[in-house]
Amino acid sequence: MSEIIFYYNPMSRARIVRWMLEEVGVPFRTENVDLEKKQQKTAQFLAINPMGKLPTIIHRGVVVTEAAAICAYLADAFPAAGLAPALHDPARGTYLRWLFFGAGCIEPALVDKMYDRPLPAREGALGYGSYADTMNALDKAITPGPYILGDRFSAADVYVGAEMIWAQLTKTLEDRPSFAAYIARLRERSAFQRAFELPK
Repeated sequence: MSEIIFYYNPMSRARIVRWMLEEVGVPFRTENVDLEKKQQKTAQFLAINPMGKLPTIIHRGVVVTEAAAICAYLADAFPAAGLAPALHDPARGTYLRWLFFGAGCIEPALVDKMYDRPLPAREGALGYGSYADTMNALDKAITPGPYILGDRFSAADVYVGAEMIWAQLTKTLEDRPSFAAYIARLRERSAFQRAFELPK
């Protein structure tokens, strides 16, 4: 098995991938990137990820960036962890739907909410629609639960759940009982606790 090289800083979205790596349960080597020293903008790092952002992994000589993509990649690369439905499993569509809803809708809606960005004049111009629609859809994704795929925990829960936990901390997530219960369940996972107990 080729080693996973994981470029990491705890004050970045790389924390999501750290949780995912704990769920996968395979060895990896962490390369700490000092954001204050702008190590992510050095020529050496930009040769790996031209965006100069975290998270980034290298596995089998292939660079993978973007937290949702890395979660999907790791789930497929290590199927023994059971974090993604197989290609022939009908649940695969639901899994992909909500995993990429997290990247395409939840995150931008939360960031716009955080910065109180004005909505464009033309309705429907935003890819996610509206914050209210996004929160209602998110509620649907985790209902009836306990996870997005019902009783089955998946990489979609890692990505969507990490976003929700961050949004709860930044006060950009609506206060709904369903959200609080879902987050509480995720926080109980040993992989989550290992990932988030790292030194800051």
